[in-house]
Amino acid sequence: MIDKPAPLAEQEPTLDTAKPALAFNGICKGFDGIPVLRDLTARFLPGTVNVLAGENGAGKSTLFKIISGQLTPDRGVLTIHGAPVYSFVPRHAQKLGVSIIPQELLPIPDMKVWQNLLVGRERTRALGLLRRGEMVSEARRLLGEFGLDIDPEAPMRRLGVAATQMIEIIKATSRDSTIVLMDEPSSSLSSRETEQLFRVIRLLRARGACILYTSHRMEEIEQISDTVAIMRDGAIIRHDPTASLTERQIITDMVGRDLEDMFPNREIKRTRKPVIEVKDFKVAGYQARNNFTVHAGEILGLGGLVGAGRSELLEALYGLRKAEGEVWLDGKPLGLSNPAASIRNGIALVPEDRKLAGVLTSLSILDNVTLPHLDRFTGSGGFVDNADRRKRTLDVLKRTRVKYAKLGQTVAHLSGGNQQKIALARWLVTDVPRLLILDEPTRGIDVGARSEIYRLIHDLAEQGVAVLLASSDMPELINLSHRIVVMRGGAIVGELGREDVNQESILRLAMGKTKDAA
Repeated sequence: MIDKPAPLAEQEPTLDTAKPALAFNGICKGFDGIPVLRDLTARFLPGTVNVLAGENGAGKSTLFKIISGQLTPDRGVLTIHGAPVYSFVPRHAQKLGVSIIPQELLPIPDMKVWQNLLVGRERTRALGLLRRGEMVSEARRLLGEFGLDIDPEAPMRRLGVAATQMIEIIKATSRDSTIVLMDEPSSSLSSRETEQLFRVIRLLRARGACILYTSHRMEEIEQISDTVAIMRDGAIIRHDPTASLTERQIITDMVGRDLEDMFPNREIKRTRKPVIEVKDFKVAGYQARNNFTVHAGEILGLGGLVGAGRSELLEALYGLRKAEGEVWLDGKPLGLSNPAASIRNGIALVPEDRKLAGVLTSLSILDNVTLPHLDRFTGSGGFVDNADRRKRTLDVLKRTRVKYAKLGQTVAHLSGGNQQKIALARWLVTDVPRLLILDEPTRGIDVGARSEIYRLIHDLAEQGVAVLLASSDMPELINLSHRIVVMRGGAIVGELGREDVNQESILRLAMGKTKDAA
């Protein structure tokens, strides 16, 4: 863990007198006739770390896309180092010293790690031939600086979400950037990787870079930032030094109301009736055979460090990966399934990466919610009952509190948190599932939306749904789960009951120690 940067009061220049690295004056932007940014005005200094805090849909990602040249504002002026910006294209933004680490990762999966790291900065010989050896060595050096044991020759598609996130961070921060935009950079990182990220942020800050950082983790805001700019409804409503704000002030300003207790009471009427029983289950690529049971009304947590094999186990159970072993559903042998069979049998998956597997961003809200269940809405003549489809979709959107303009709105134009709610809502539009598999269900979601999703998960468990929850967020894992099994290297290495569970006991098991070891 790094030292917290000195507060602005101890720095020169001050907010009032310094020439800003980045400034907005009356920035407006809308989609589908819906305003997203409304007369946004603010200024940010060189050599500072500034957290943009706000609910999903507040406009943070849209603002980042404007600064990085991916979008053109409808109105207003963006100024970088005192000069107004007139050309909104990514290459121009890069020339002005802007780098961005997006929330939704955009690696080139068919390229190797070194090619992804140095794309656009290729080193060539005469006739345009690549200096491949030099580039591989440079990639290896960059990976080593971050303490990453990743082969630069490995294809990107083999890396998990956390490793891919680190590659994107290295790619952005290894340029001589003076403005660095970080959109939820730690959302899929372990605590160790987050500490590495913070060390890089401290170095960039010392070099005079202006860093804008979005995060929904309150402890990160206090630890890493000099200022907090709170966004609500497309405008910055407060921009103050971090030291002058309390956590409650930040949350209340973000959501516009006092938030209830974050986590619901776990005391629900569990039964001892097994919903899913997994026996001698071996996922392709791992040697371990795992056994576990999830009961009706139970939330079984799945803990472990990044790379422990949690996502692979969940995907294999759903039928997305090859596996061996037995799976029993409601006391009947299910066999090794595939996604279509899983849906028919009442098994639902909300995956870790919503953009790749959770939602179809180019389709409408209506199509996303009902696509897995079209057979339910199709009559014997092959005609789709659109009236019923719309009625059920409207009902589930109300229950999940999705913020949207119309059912025909494309999911790409929703905030990240609302996209995640759509990924969950699609499994509730007909009957509730027998088993709900959740892989990092609140990654990149604001505190208000988190609270709503936690209550929805709790309500489903109260209805008798068995929930299998994998999360890297320790408070989330501990406060939602009735039991927690911990994984390491693809194997379940221990189980913790409610009376035994705490962050230390989970980490001990995840690191290969016994839960009682000193």
